Amino acid sequence: MALVDLSVRDLLSAFSSSAPTPGGGSASALAAATGASLLIMVASLPKTRTGAEDERLALASAAKTLTAIRSQLTDAIDADTAAYDQVVAAYKLPKGTPEERQARSAAIQRGLRAATDVPLEVMRAAGASLREAQAVEAHGHSGAKSDVGVAVALLEAGIAGARLNVEINLAGLADAAFVKSAREEVAALTATGSGRPAFRPFP
Repeated sequence: MALVDLSVRDLLSAFSSSAPTPGGGSASALAAATGASLLIMVASLPKTRTGAEDERLALASAAKTLTAIRSQLTDAIDADTAAYDQVVAAYKLPKGTPEERQARSAAIQRGLRAATDVPLEVMRAAGASLREAQAVEAHGHSGAKSDVGVAVALLEAGIAGARLNVEINLAGLADAAFVKSAREEVAALTATGSGRPAFRPFP
């Protein structure tokens, strides 16, 4: 059964099991998806900050964008586990002959690339959610400030966790051009906070 189809209790049990998956990558995607969900909730509340129509329109736009992003992040929960399972399977391939070693090495590289691509996409999606958080923060009901704050914290945790997974997998990749490009993107996503100023829910 897919992780996203488990009950919360069973999902937590899966995370705490001795199996290597699901691990930090799936947890990061889950954190970010939860953050995006909270932003959608605030954007969908019947009350806006002042009740103005332009606020409702801005929030509706943010909710629509966030819904699509949440779908990406939800898919990443299982995709990350599948990618790392691919890495684990590759390391178990036979290596007794030169041909087997070559095939094993190629499989490991494919697995590591997949295990890098998924958390990198989580970073992008969480960063996009943080940009939408600006509109939710500006126009959402002031009584939901804490919900926006929690959403932002979860999205930032998702980015931080995904970054750890990107970096550990990049260390094993032989494609120097991809490694350089990915590291530059990771640095940009984290150094700029995805273009969003620091959130201050209670001035």
